[in-house]
Amino acid sequence: MASTAKPPHIVLVLADNLGWGELGCYGGGALRGAPTPRIDTLATEGLRCLNFNVESDCVPTRSALMTGRHPIRTGALQSVPAGLPQGIHPWEKTLAEVLKEAGYATGMFGKWHLGDREGRYPHQRGFNEWYGIPRTSNETMFTASPGFDASVVDVPKVLQGKVGEAAQAVGDYDLAKRRLIDGELTERAIDFMQRQIAARQRFFLYVPLTHLHFPTLAHPDFAGRSGVGEFADSMMEMDHRVGQLLDAVDALNIRDETLFIFASDNGPEFRRPWRGTAGPWSGTYHTAMEGGLRVPLIVRWPGRVASGRVSDDIIHVTDLFSTLIAAGAGQLPTDRPIDGINQLAWWTGAAQRSSREGFLFYIKRELRAVKWRHYKLHLVFESEPNQGAKHLETPWLFNILRDPKEETDVAMEDGWVRGPMRRMIQAFEQSLREHPPIPPGAADDCTTVAAISRATAKTPA
Repeated sequence: MASTAKPPHIVLVLADNLGWGELGCYGGGALRGAPTPRIDTLATEGLRCLNFNVESDCVPTRSALMTGRHPIRTGALQSVPAGLPQGIHPWEKTLAEVLKEAGYATGMFGKWHLGDREGRYPHQRGFNEWYGIPRTSNETMFTASPGFDASVVDVPKVLQGKVGEAAQAVGDYDLAKRRLIDGELTERAIDFMQRQIAARQRFFLYVPLTHLHFPTLAHPDFAGRSGVGEFADSMMEMDHRVGQLLDAVDALNIRDETLFIFASDNGPEFRRPWRGTAGPWSGTYHTAMEGGLRVPLIVRWPGRVASGRVSDDIIHVTDLFSTLIAAGAGQLPTDRPIDGINQLAWWTGAAQRSSREGFLFYIKRELRAVKWRHYKLHLVFESEPNQGAKHLETPWLFNILRDPKEETDVAMEDGWVRGPMRRMIQAFEQSLREHPPIPPGAADDCTTVAAISRATAKTPA
């Protein structure tokens, strides 16, 4: 394959609550009432991963992406209401910060969900500029809710910020804005690319879209287009927005110089009427089932990543941190454990397989499951969110290739795999003892993990 003398531009598009089975290239599309031709074509132009794994929901996955560390380390364990401690501590080193140090202009347009106060906004965590929402889309329903009291809850806002400036509120994030926001994010993302190319500046563009998070409401231009409802309308809009970004890359004549990635942050929504699908897998986000862990990942880099590749090798969201830093000629942090593995050699064909064999899966602070090769060990079993987690005295073991629905315990016949899985648990737990996790309420002004731990009990965040 051709080599490149300089690092690429990087465009990372992250869908919200997009299940494995929604897109046409993953078995959905027209079968879901919503053809996705632009993303389907993108999948033929690079690597389509069938075994890309994420964390339990929005906040932990975005934390893992931005830090390369499992959320049990960073304290970014779950989504919480506005004004309460949430997101990643300023001590964490973000992907944007590392790429910025490597010479990239950095821009983010979309959903952050990693901190909603000064010091924790995107433009204070490595992005030169950003526009979007600090938390999540279900807040758009707040002001339309009977009895909503703005005296006790902040009205959700769309914000923007630039380095060296305070975040600015530019409007309410309500149901009307919910329909418009992804179009605005895409327009601003394209403008960012245009400005960087005009300045001959290498860039990292992060576009965390808001579709298909509930309430799933499409732009007025797409409302009713599918003929089968708002969910399909929104999926068609999402496909169109990705197509707009791809067209802009082509119009700027930077296709061959751009590493373009499309992924999702977690498995499908479980609430009706917005429930999505994980295709052949059971479960949704907020569970350790394959439907919660596996989501789409498509990687295109002309001349470096061969077109038409499909792989079932394991890759984890933390790996994007390490791999994109390697692609961008950045330097990984060396003063903390990094869980992400550099997969660049696999992506570019220098290695035949993924460098990862497995990972541990926590929900909040509880170890739920271990995945290794094509096996899954459940220590706590919960096939549907909020249906009662079953803590298992003897963990259940599933062979995912033979049993994608995770229905038949093979702990007796395939019990040998528990050895390497238990060793993974032992090694990770030892790492947590040596490098204590950051508590969610840690004070922002602490600069070391030890100081963070000491100050947490004294100073509320």
